[in-house]
Amino acid sequence: MAAGERKEAGAAPLLPRERRVCKEGCPGCRLDQINKTNTGVPYLNFFYVWVICLCAALPIQSLFPYLYFMIRDLKVAKQQQDIGFYAGFVGAAYFLGRTISAVPWGMFADKYGRKPCIVISILSIIVFNTLFGLSTTYWMAIVTRGLLGLLCGILGPIKAYALEVCRKEHQALGISLVTSSRAIALIIGPAIGGFLAQPAKKYPNLFSEESIFGRHPYFLPCFAISGLAAGACVACIWLPETLHLCHDEKIEAVDTMRTQVADLTLEDGKVKQSGPGRMSSTMSLLKNRQLMSGITLYCVFSLHDTAYLEIFSLWAVSSRKYRGLSLTSQDVGTVLAISGFGVLVYQLVIYPLLAKYAGLIKAFRSATVLSILLLATYPFMRSLNGVELKVLIVIASLLKNMFSATITIACNILQNTAVTQEQRGVANGISVTLMSVFKAVAPAAAGILFSWAQKNITGLFLPGDQILFLMLNMVSVIGLLLSFEPFFSMPSATK
Repeated sequence: MAAGERKEAGAAPLLPRERRVCKEGCPGCRLDQINKTNTGVPYLNFFYVWVICLCAALPIQSLFPYLYFMIRDLKVAKQQQDIGFYAGFVGAAYFLGRTISAVPWGMFADKYGRKPCIVISILSIIVFNTLFGLSTTYWMAIVTRGLLGLLCGILGPIKAYALEVCRKEHQALGISLVTSSRAIALIIGPAIGGFLAQPAKKYPNLFSEESIFGRHPYFLPCFAISGLAAGACVACIWLPETLHLCHDEKIEAVDTMRTQVADLTLEDGKVKQSGPGRMSSTMSLLKNRQLMSGITLYCVFSLHDTAYLEIFSLWAVSSRKYRGLSLTSQDVGTVLAISGFGVLVYQLVIYPLLAKYAGLIKAFRSATVLSILLLATYPFMRSLNGVELKVLIVIASLLKNMFSATITIACNILQNTAVTQEQRGVANGISVTLMSVFKAVAPAAAGILFSWAQKNITGLFLPGDQILFLMLNMVSVIGLLLSFEPFFSMPSATK
């Protein structure tokens, strides 16, 4: 059989491309008509997307500078060395809630629209983030944090919304706004948590001990974030819906036929149907070795990064008699904010050049090795004091976050180049769900390990703090090994 005949035999039969008829009252159709006539960038809609993403990320990033002190003041820990143990479960509660609700929120957004999902998520931030700041017991903090993660379903739908709210040529800008807002949250969040926690002690001229901010010393940072979320919720009034809520039976019938034809595969010279429906599509993604190896790396390093952030924040503010640095929440907030700003500059300016000339995988592996070497030096920083310590910890935190950004960006590119454009939505949904599981485990495990290290200062074969960072490095070593064959399969687009 000639090559042209083989191509013709293996090609899927062409189906007529039906055009969706714009229906009155359908918000998705109305937005399509607006985008057809307005060719410019929808700056106002993009601004709404950016603010919404920022509001969703701030409750995560603002927690760590004051978490140690909050657990101490809730008096749940019987001794100081147990604070890390209890802090870990507070950090894990949010990610556990998000793990449970990620897929249901995606289904909700596909059925009822993006806007209701966004509005409910913003309302949950206002309510449960505020209640978390007013927590008077440990279990109240756990429950409010868990409900915040459970009811804040923005992460998946907002990516779809950013693509749908604009014309095709502006979609890259829409997605970049989603990622940049999280980078900004890495700067603003720790600053809010570090500078606004315990305001009656830090700013006695402005806040009295008898005021609500004095009686609830961790309410002000939560209140500030909830206030921003309230503004975003008001802005949602003008937020256009992007989902087509009209149903055209003819269009749906053609789409079904096209899906079934796309599922036909040529095997041993015969056309064989691999099975229609989303289930077969999801199963094919789970069998995609390139995709799953990329997701595995992403999950391992998400575990490492979340555990590192928890351990670093607890270790930096803990007492020197337990081999900590005795820094304040304000110091930690400053360190994380400076390193967050540095990472933003690095992602925009340096990393594109690094990936271009060094290559994606080489940069990934180099960053992992350098991160391991850097973390090995952390326990020895306690020998310094004053300005020298603060300067060194800022530099170390900046370098560590730059290495983490290199690894995370590479993992995201590996995942998205392993599948076709039509499969990326489901693929990213699988990635977010599995990543959330690892991020839920990380704070709890890190808190338990940190508490053990403070109770065992002399350690076993090493001091407790050195074992603590050694365990963190072991996670990175596992991730590094998984980036080689036979565990790793590299998409051809990245070779």
